[in-house]
Amino acid sequence: MSLQFCDAFWGTDFTDQSGYEAILQRLQDGRHMCKDVEDLLKMRALAEEKYGRDLVAIARKAQGQTEIGTLKTSFDKLKTEIERTGNLHLQLSERIKEEVQKIEAFREHQREQRKKLEEIIEKLHKPKILLYRKTIESKRLYEQRSKEAEDAEKGVEKKTDGATSTYRQTEKVRNRIRLCRQAAKLSEKQYRWNVGQLDKTCQDWESTYRSACEVFQQQECERINILRCVLWDLCNLLSIQCVQDDNCYEEVRKILEQCDIVSDNNSFIKMKNTSSRPPESPEVSSKSSCASAQQRRGGETEEKYMVIYDFRAQEDDEMSVSRGQLVTVTEKGEDGWWTAQREGASGLVPGTYLTKIL
Repeated sequence: MSLQFCDAFWGTDFTDQSGYEAILQRLQDGRHMCKDVEDLLKMRALAEEKYGRDLVAIARKAQGQTEIGTLKTSFDKLKTEIERTGNLHLQLSERIKEEVQKIEAFREHQREQRKKLEEIIEKLHKPKILLYRKTIESKRLYEQRSKEAEDAEKGVEKKTDGATSTYRQTEKVRNRIRLCRQAAKLSEKQYRWNVGQLDKTCQDWESTYRSACEVFQQQECERINILRCVLWDLCNLLSIQCVQDDNCYEEVRKILEQCDIVSDNNSFIKMKNTSSRPPESPEVSSKSSCASAQQRRGGETEEKYMVIYDFRAQEDDEMSVSRGQLVTVTEKGEDGWWTAQREGASGLVPGTYLTKIL
């Protein structure tokens, strides 16, 4: 059973507005609740936006350029999916902001509608109170005039019974009675007219107040409904985001399943192998043999290599190379960065990006 505002919020007396004030307080509390929900959504949207931007930044800053093979593919896939997840959270932030705008528009619409009703009720309430006070005053005056007329009639009876009363005195008393009766009739007429006007004003006010109560209750129903829907939609958005996050990481897991330790080690050996046999024991040789050996070692300081991965220089001492290009390596650093030359240019490149030309 649905209870109604218009059956529960009337004043305890003619001038009492406690029922109306209770409704207004409820509406004000409702506005505060809308604002609280807005603030919550704004903070959540801000958190999603920051989280999304951080994920995108992490994915773009991650390196992993020294890795090779299937592990490199897996790591690159992880970076891609992290960036994708970040973009999804940025989209979620925008969707939440749309829900905030929906509440703001609804709250503004209700404020305008409520303001008009409050103005109408106030315009009717003030004349009602003034007319009520005027009616009470006319009633008091009517009762006073009626009592004066009764007292005058009682007084003339006493005076006419007395032997000392004269004709002039009797007439004077009768004139006073007549005037009192006329005043009583006029005050009665004014009192009855005020009562009629007050009754009409009360009917108008009650009709308007009843209609306003119905509108106020409808506003409350709409407010509760839209807040419930917004919170429901928020939960759905967050649940969908969780599923999308898991889908992104599932794509990474699929690539990780293909990550093969043996395959990566084999790739490294094929790309960087130096010799299949250990070096022979040193032997005593003639001076000419030593010179020949030194000449061979000197020739090996500059070796030809092929680029197997694209590399873009990020520092001044680095050199950009593309897959398939041939370079001459002049120095191999222990940190994995090699000095290479190509077409007159020289710079550092990752050693794992090159393969020796046999």
